[in-house]
Amino acid sequence: MARRRSRIGWLSLALGLVLAACSSGGGGANSGAATPAAHWVRSRHLPGVVDLAGPASDGSFTVAAAGRLFILSQAGTLRPFARGPHGYVTANGPEPYLTMPAAGQVAGTRCSFSTSAIFAIQPSRPPGVIMIGADGQASRFVTLPGTLTPNGITADTVGRFGHALLVTARNGTGTTVLAIGCTGRVRTITATAPHMEGGISVAPASFGRYGGDLIGPDESTGRVYAIAPDGTVRTLIQSRLPHGGDIGVESTGFVPPGFGPGGSAYLADRFSRGNKHPGTDSILRLPGAELIKADVRPGDLLVATEGSARTIDVRCAAACTVRYIAIGLAVSHAEGHIVFTR
Repeated sequence: MARRRSRIGWLSLALGLVLAACSSGGGGANSGAATPAAHWVRSRHLPGVVDLAGPASDGSFTVAAAGRLFILSQAGTLRPFARGPHGYVTANGPEPYLTMPAAGQVAGTRCSFSTSAIFAIQPSRPPGVIMIGADGQASRFVTLPGTLTPNGITADTVGRFGHALLVTARNGTGTTVLAIGCTGRVRTITATAPHMEGGISVAPASFGRYGGDLIGPDESTGRVYAIAPDGTVRTLIQSRLPHGGDIGVESTGFVPPGFGPGGSAYLADRFSRGNKHPGTDSILRLPGAELIKADVRPGDLLVATEGSARTIDVRCAAACTVRYIAIGLAVSHAEGHIVFTR
């Protein structure tokens, strides 16, 4: 999380540069690589960039930067979005992570989310979730208890959580996981999950015994957790990457079906003054050709650290394997979700 100081020294960071064999929650054999095969590169400068959501049906992404929203087209052009009266604006301090809802009727209702809408967490008081329509009009969708600080949001694309929005929130002692329906009804999945935040995501059905689970990273320990719809929390993997505040695992994203060498992965690299990894205020891109060369496949999970965007590929079937496949600039300060074009 931005502006938090690391609790580990440079020695731990150096030792973490080599990702050795690591154990998974599924008990499978895992292998690591001494050097990454792919590299994040700066794609587009954007001050205050913190997250991306999408792609939409036209291939564009919605981008959160400096408390405002932008649309990033397939051609790479940026245009302001949700400006003017009743538009979207939020404090540039807390991370206002974004998501696009999934198609499908929400369990227990007669409604579904509009897939052209965007939802953003509002970490500051009063905490809640903001909805931004395709017309750029923003409104508060739900208000959350003042004891919670939301720090992650994603959509249930598989349906095991009933096609709800999923939100993680700090609760003072750990993490509360919430499911929010299209009527605004909020239910608690668990109030006792370990610390997690950032670019949370839902695993596809093909992801072994974790298919349909909520996946959340913990920068403090380097662990990545899987949360089932009944609230059960399992350690998916121990990343064996450098960990600690502003250093450890922060961003996740699942490689979509049909991904090939012509696609790319994208990730926000936010500037954070005075940080050991100050960031470049850029949208980073990881070319699909490099990912394919690194044997990344559709259905795999990519997990990136906040410091230097060190990236692992996690593949789960009967067991899970973990490989170190990419790295960003040494100064990179990665935030939010990993998103993809095909």
